Amino acid sequence: MKVLVSDPLSDVGVRIFQETQGIDVDVNTGLAPEALKEIIDQYDGLVIRSATKVTADIIEAAHKLKVIGRAGIGLDNVDIQAASRHGIVVMNTPEGNTITTAEHTIAMIMALSRNIPQATASLKDGKWEKKKLKGRELFNKTLGLVGSGNIGRIVADRAKGLKMKVIVHDPYIKPEVLEKLDLEPVSFDELLKRADYITIHTPKTDETANMINGEAMAKMKEGAMVINCARGGIVDEDDLYEALESGHLGGAAVDVFVTEPPGESKLMGLPNFICTPHIGASTGEAQDNVARDVADQIVAYLLHGSVKNAVNVPSISGELMSTLRPYVTLVERMGALQAQLGRSAILEVRINYMGKVTEYDVTPLTTAMLKGLLTPILKDDVNFVNAPYVAADQGIKVVESKTSTSENFSSLIMLKVNTLEGENIVSGTIFGQTLPRILRINDFYLEAIPEGHILLMENEDSPGVIGSITTTLGNHKINISRMHVGEEKEKKQNIIFLATSTVVSNEILEEMRNLENVHSVTKIEL
Repeated sequence: MKVLVSDPLSDVGVRIFQETQGIDVDVNTGLAPEALKEIIDQYDGLVIRSATKVTADIIEAAHKLKVIGRAGIGLDNVDIQAASRHGIVVMNTPEGNTITTAEHTIAMIMALSRNIPQATASLKDGKWEKKKLKGRELFNKTLGLVGSGNIGRIVADRAKGLKMKVIVHDPYIKPEVLEKLDLEPVSFDELLKRADYITIHTPKTDETANMINGEAMAKMKEGAMVINCARGGIVDEDDLYEALESGHLGGAAVDVFVTEPPGESKLMGLPNFICTPHIGASTGEAQDNVARDVADQIVAYLLHGSVKNAVNVPSISGELMSTLRPYVTLVERMGALQAQLGRSAILEVRINYMGKVTEYDVTPLTTAMLKGLLTPILKDDVNFVNAPYVAADQGIKVVESKTSTSENFSSLIMLKVNTLEGENIVSGTIFGQTLPRILRINDFYLEAIPEGHILLMENEDSPGVIGSITTTLGNHKINISRMHVGEEKEKKQNIIFLATSTVVSNEILEEMRNLENVHSVTKIEL
């Protein structure tokens, strides 16, 4: 088996490949896309970090490739759908750099508070500016965490050691779970108003993109400080400049940018802005950890078929996977649909398997459902291995049941999810041998393909509504790929499950919500 390491990898990981019988490794970093495309068909495994872009073109040329391993968490540089279509397992290493990233956040808070970068530059320039560089203490200050995953919780622990007060906004975790961790749950607005320091610990999603914008910054305390070591694009960089330049915010520390490297930026000219070049995970210990993890995982898969930390396949045998793969796809997308229907803290999940599917071990299917349910919230931090543990950490009760018969289908799966906002029901089945279908969304029954860019709409069942929807999309040059309509006759209401060829912008969504007799429009990605 041949493995290509295409990005710089700690020697610890390279040595594991070199010392493993049955594995040949080539280290060839800095390859241009065309150069990688020319040689990729020689390899069974590919090890990357963030530099290599594994596009659909690269995957199409990778005739032998069985596994892609990312030494780190983020997989924005991998076309996971293309890899899945070609049967390539995609793995990451989510545990290796959590402490390092959390410590970098604390370091940024302290450097910002005590003007350490500015003081260093000033002194090296021959100046002695003690009065100008007066800082502030962290003692008794309030730290507001946006997101409370593994990294956020470590930051909270370290901050409490500095005698800071810690408040948390995480709408996807039940308040009592946070309280057990000795963290105070608050609303987003309350966090903005109370925090002296605000740190970001959430993936970048449609919901979190630009969430720290001008409107949010205006609600912050005078002199508050913002720290982002998570993902570029969660903090609006133009609005951040205005808030810092006006003096409303006391300072900002950023490790991640919308475009990396950021090039010329107005932020760089501000004295109360400090930054680092995405080095939150860049310590020797962390790089050794992720290199060791990715090497061990790839060796285990190529030589023994064992799967760990895969984001696109559960850990089950190849024989069983061939049978259950359509159901894995179905329940993962049912979970993703539920997450985007609810958009609040999940209290309980009930999944009922009915009919022929109950003849198999459905544990991997429940795991796949949880992975789909949590991915829109946590992105690459969740995979087919850790999904049950992540759900447990978030206080989500999972109930699995089986019913040997199903009235109208050979197999039927029903998923009920209770959130703080209420209960949603989704059911689905497999048509033929391989075709996943959604059959029910709450009180509406339909036959929908769970795939692509989806608009889920509720509307009055009256003439002209569907016409106004399609006309609006047509006016904006949005092509409709397919449309399924479910009807609730007693209430004279419809649900429309509409797939588009491109993502619909928020501006167009708002226009559609304002159409006559349209009650709601929700954007869903499956």
